[in-house]
Amino acid sequence: MIQPAAPSRPDFGQRILAAGIDTHYHDQGSGFPLLMLHGSGPGVSAWANWRLVLPALAKQRRVIAPDLVGFGWTARPADESYSLDGWVTHALGVLDALGIEQADLVGNSFGGALAIALAVRHPQRVRRLVLMGSVGVPFPLTAGLDAVWGYTPSVAAMRQLLDLFAYDRSLVNDELAMLRYQASIAPGFQESFAAMFPAPRQRWVDALATPEADIRALPHHTLILHGREDQVIPLETSLTLARWIDRAQLHVFGRCGHWTQIEHARRFVRLVADFLAETETESCA
Repeated sequence: MIQPAAPSRPDFGQRILAAGIDTHYHDQGSGFPLLMLHGSGPGVSAWANWRLVLPALAKQRRVIAPDLVGFGWTARPADESYSLDGWVTHALGVLDALGIEQADLVGNSFGGALAIALAVRHPQRVRRLVLMGSVGVPFPLTAGLDAVWGYTPSVAAMRQLLDLFAYDRSLVNDELAMLRYQASIAPGFQESFAAMFPAPRQRWVDALATPEADIRALPHHTLILHGREDQVIPLETSLTLARWIDRAQLHVFGRCGHWTQIEHARRFVRLVADFLAETETESCA
């Protein structure tokens, strides 16, 4: 049963039981479904990731943005073992719960790894892929990602992370740092986050990767986006994906860090909307 979330706030959407998990998600617009999978920063939620682009994309599509298990306002089961398998099962469960047979996917960073894995394991459920600063291929752990996954709550630590995320430091201020810090210490948030990626963290980069042969076999048209100055996920990951995925196109944003959808929100919307609106709708049969 779909239930509205309360209290009424822009960052609160609806609730549904997906893969047996009480799931919070946003559902806006109408048309062919677009499932947006967020990243893995501390205090992250679907709304925090997609708030600047979701309303614009929803003018043409039905946009569904869930808080994945362990993040945001979705439940944190006490016995949950956070893994790629579990997150993919949950994302697929959202589609199943909403009766969606096929959707386009947008994956941000960690969410990109989930989008790749979902497309490999359930190709008929995916029409097109958009991967943004994506994990999902092997790469050496960066100092930036180590800092993100190793976050210990404080306003100062959050401010340092925001400086890592954004190339344009004018986007980072004390108010935003405080908001994200408060989100990171909401009940249960830090406990689940700390359980996901404990040190040593290279193993979690490797655990989120899909085998090269499986990625090379993807038949989906794929748009790959990356910030040239990304200090969290290296540009090389997107160059690798562009080499491995046959029907891929790559756009690199200059003067941009890890926050493509925030630092270049209008261009992001235009690129994604145009790519998804192309008349060619090859199935992945």
